[in-house]
Amino acid sequence: MKKQSIKVFALVATAGLLTTSCDLLKDLDYTVTPDPLEMHGDSVCVKVDITFPEKGINKKAWAEVTPMLGSTALKSIRVQGEKATGNGEVIQYKAGGKITYEDCVPYTPDMEATDLMVTGKVYKGEKEKDQIEPMKIADATIITPYLVNKDFKVIVAKDAFQRVTEETFMAVINYDKGRDAVKSSEMKDDDIKAYEAFLADAQTNPKIEVKNVNVTGFASPEGEEDKNNTLSTDRANTGSEASMKVAKKAEHEGAQGEMYNKKGSGEDYDGFKRELEADSVMNEDDKNLVLRVLETISNPVEREKAMRDMGKTFNYLDKKVFPKLRRAEIVAVYDETGFSDEEMKANSVSNPDTLNLEELLFCAQLYTDLNEQLRVYKIAEERYPEDYRTANNVGVVLYQMNKMAEAKAQFEKANGIEDNPISKNNLGAIAGMEGDREKSMDLLNQANGAGSEVNYNKGVLNIQNGDYSDAVSNLGSEASFNKALAELLNGNNSIDGIIGDSPDAETAQGYYLMAVAAARQDNLQGIVGNLKNAFAKDGSLKAKAAKDREFIKYLENASFTAIVK
Repeated sequence: MKKQSIKVFALVATAGLLTTSCDLLKDLDYTVTPDPLEMHGDSVCVKVDITFPEKGINKKAWAEVTPMLGSTALKSIRVQGEKATGNGEVIQYKAGGKITYEDCVPYTPDMEATDLMVTGKVYKGEKEKDQIEPMKIADATIITPYLVNKDFKVIVAKDAFQRVTEETFMAVINYDKGRDAVKSSEMKDDDIKAYEAFLADAQTNPKIEVKNVNVTGFASPEGEEDKNNTLSTDRANTGSEASMKVAKKAEHEGAQGEMYNKKGSGEDYDGFKRELEADSVMNEDDKNLVLRVLETISNPVEREKAMRDMGKTFNYLDKKVFPKLRRAEIVAVYDETGFSDEEMKANSVSNPDTLNLEELLFCAQLYTDLNEQLRVYKIAEERYPEDYRTANNVGVVLYQMNKMAEAKAQFEKANGIEDNPISKNNLGAIAGMEGDREKSMDLLNQANGAGSEVNYNKGVLNIQNGDYSDAVSNLGSEASFNKALAELLNGNNSIDGIIGDSPDAETAQGYYLMAVAAARQDNLQGIVGNLKNAFAKDGSLKAKAAKDREFIKYLENASFTAIVK
């Protein structure tokens, strides 16, 4: 509490009378909250309770009181006696009184180590009678929120790379009408030869493991249904036998025995529709007529009769379409192991065309060198410009290289390819780095769900905006410098555990923040020990500590002054 008594010049009586003096304003008490003042959200707010004692202000006097924060004048306040004219705060002469003054001003660097002063002028009527002598009423300013790390986090768009993928290889055996015997000519077809080559390679290739062979028999949709069901099963059996012979020639042991799954699927109406739609000879009216029969007549006997009644159309189907349906499909299901990490890295240099999109995105992350990451991502972007992830990830590396303008262009490009929350977060990080906190928060709100980075970035903005409870929530449970700072600013001074579990456990800023926490707990030993560690890491912090209002109670303490010299 600060007290001030202001003596004003004596009033001059008429000629011949003695001069006398009187107190127009005296013995004011000032209580400032908080003291020292604090900066939050880039502003310093001042609250002063001014107490007037009994007879503390002349009934006809009034005063204009102006607080000064360093070189910055705050708003003035007018106080006046009960008989003074004007619109000021009225103080009763006999009772005295109390008024509360509040104002907020933008923080400027000269406020870091300064005083809150009051000054002003005293009047009686319209005449100035005295000036209020400048008087210090509080210290200023704690600026601990400015310790925030503006380390906004960007997000790498993930790849969908799978080292081992399930693949299939298919060959087809076609049959004569009503038959299940495999013709020798079928075993000479190109797809059977390719199947043999695949099995031969799979036998010696450690990256290919055949898991099973599925053989499905089909019949064309004419004839008796029961017979066709049996025929499709028989074709599955003979197709399996043919596959085993191919496997034997290829010397693939596994594909010769127990891995077979055989199934007869009866009349293949789905295949019939596909072949019909793909046919380029039949006119559309005939096609539509056949399709209507397939879709509207569920009884197989009636359906076949309706097709036979089509005459020439049915004859065409019987010669050109039905033969394709009389078949057994041999499908080898296998696991294929892709390139090893080292193979991918080597291919990215010498033969990048061998890598697909997911492999390129995965490969870039195998490198710790940012230049190598950028090289691979740029290959991906050149080859796959339609995928937003490539442009986004180029931007991430540029951001990490501190090339903000280039990174911003890439994130905008990525979001232009596909509006997505990942690039929105990254643009929010750019806006945060540029100091546009409103735009940054707007973008981050659009990025919700993109990852924990979004909330972390919001937490950084919360600290800057003075929203410390939200900062604590958004920064989550992961230990970090900013999490510890948010907790401290939100009233939790026990942050040693958070700092201790964070990457800043033994950094200059980590030790400095723990010293601040110690000061708020009146722990001189903690202040001195942590500041010594901080100064050993960064000697420039001595000058900061010497004027930091967090340590104002210790500015005359010998232990403190000894380490900040």
